[in-house]
Amino acid sequence: MLDKLKGAASAVSSLKSKSKSDDQYIVALDIGTENVKALIGRVEGDGLRIVGTGRAHQKLTDMAAGAISDITGVVNNCDKALAQAEDQAGVSVRTAVIGIAGELVKGTTTTVRCTRKNPNKPLDIDEVEKIIGMVQERAETRAKQQLAWELGGKEVEIRLVNSALVNIDIDGYPVSNPLGFQGKEVLVQLYTAFAPMIHIGALERTAQELDLDLLAVAAEPFAVARSIIGNNSNDNTSAILMDVGGGTTDIAVIDEGGVQGTKMFGIGGRAFTKSIERELGSEFEEAEEVKLSLGSNKIPQRTQHAAEDAIDKTLDVWINGVDLALSEFEKLDNLPHRLLLCGGGSSLDQMVDRLTKSAWYKDLPFTKKPTVSHIQPEQVSGIIDSTGSVSDHTFITAMGLLRVGLDTLGQNDSSRPAGSVRERIDRMLKV
Repeated sequence: MLDKLKGAASAVSSLKSKSKSDDQYIVALDIGTENVKALIGRVEGDGLRIVGTGRAHQKLTDMAAGAISDITGVVNNCDKALAQAEDQAGVSVRTAVIGIAGELVKGTTTTVRCTRKNPNKPLDIDEVEKIIGMVQERAETRAKQQLAWELGGKEVEIRLVNSALVNIDIDGYPVSNPLGFQGKEVLVQLYTAFAPMIHIGALERTAQELDLDLLAVAAEPFAVARSIIGNNSNDNTSAILMDVGGGTTDIAVIDEGGVQGTKMFGIGGRAFTKSIERELGSEFEEAEEVKLSLGSNKIPQRTQHAAEDAIDKTLDVWINGVDLALSEFEKLDNLPHRLLLCGGGSSLDQMVDRLTKSAWYKDLPFTKKPTVSHIQPEQVSGIIDSTGSVSDHTFITAMGLLRVGLDTLGQNDSSRPAGSVRERIDRMLKV
């Protein structure tokens, strides 16, 4: 573990000028509605070691529905979080992964079935690449149509931010490596996430102002999914991942180790604070203090009851959002019964109680009542914390962004041989 720098200025300078040829570092920026979190990870083989952490609070006007609304304000907050992380790590890091969220980020799994002209010809990598290109084109068309419908017919320029192979079947048989197989019908399932260029542009400008080299922009629910799946291509994890931030709730569904899709809606922790604000007739900051003090003896009982009633009313709306989001996964016969939570907004005891004790799931295709738990840092695949600061579920999204950064480094490294066909396809999918 690298201690915080307390030595002379010359020692600090020496550490910060350390050659990247000796060690490779990635910084993950989780630009949330409530806080900016920065994690610096040092690449160690196929994994990462967290060596620096930072956090800075966002103003009410800095973000709107999970997207940047004040670039200058967000840049200042990112700078503070980065400075803390770099001070702790003792290095200055320029390679960054930034998360993107918001209701207009669309992540779905698209299925394309191709009939081959020559079924006796063995599949090669060029043909697989061509099929994947067709899937991505179809997914982009669908994402544009969905956004245009949601925005009342207005066309929006979008860009692919994440893409991942879910499944390949040949003549109805699932294969892990399609190369060399013969067959008439090839079915490819591919997860893709698209985001509006206006949001991506704001993130790129933020990186530019911070003098960062932007390695990747990642849809945050996809990043959370990557944090759980990790490097294991044979992973058969099935779960619903729910990241409740300050402005949005982001949901990812993993089935048998593949990301089936991601959904987002604009209710997060601040919505609960605003409901308390209205109920008590108080200022937002006071309402936030009340929310954080629930369950303690710090506030009068009457205030606590009023705040809990306000939260319950907002939870009614929030649970309807969860229901609607999960109902859109129509291609799955059954939803996974493990529900894993992360993000600061999921710290509300009433939220966990609602998910565990109510019958909200009855009209959805669950085979049994879902189990609910928070994702803990030690559950994140391939990432070790040596700072002691990454202590709970509020850091999972940032850890997932580090995971995406590690994936991207591997995809970009042409000198590193791609072992499995999935690794070769991953290189095709890099964005």
